[in-house]
Amino acid sequence: MTPEDLVEIELIKQLKYKYMRCVDRKLWSELSECFTGDATCAYSGGKYAHEGRDAICAWLEGSMSADSFHSSHRVHHPEIQLTGPTTATGTWALEDTVIETKLGFTLRGAAFYEDRYVKEDGSWKIEHTGYQRSYEEMQTRKDVPGLTLTASAWSTGGRSVIDA
Repeated sequence: MTPEDLVEIELIKQLKYKYMRCVDRKLWSELSECFTGDATCAYSGGKYAHEGRDAICAWLEGSMSADSFHSSHRVHHPEIQLTGPTTATGTWALEDTVIETKLGFTLRGAAFYEDRYVKEDGSWKIEHTGYQRSYEEMQTRKDVPGLTLTASAWSTGGRSVIDA
């Protein structure tokens, strides 16, 4: 592996981190920059599969844009392989939490993303992304006495409502 290879791998890592940040911050226009035009996805073992950047981004926005939807997606332990000068693959461990206050549930899970990347006009893009769950669990929020969301980027501007 050359120093140049390590630079390319780091650029791919930054792309994946941007993708996750845009999903959790609901930055839909910026998220679209992460994909090739003909990108594909297969989330949850293929249960949610889409073709094309616009279809993927529209589905993500439609599924996650409500102010009552809060998510935290953390990816780590990347295994990135450069397969050519402009192609690469990546496997990432995922841990995620979704809080849906209107519907009253919390979902937690883990998975492994399997990605393909291509370099277009000097920038790495996601050509395919998807994951298969290792596990997923859901809990009704009303079942946890005293459980209250005390800060939200959307309802409190990210500020805690707890008085210290």
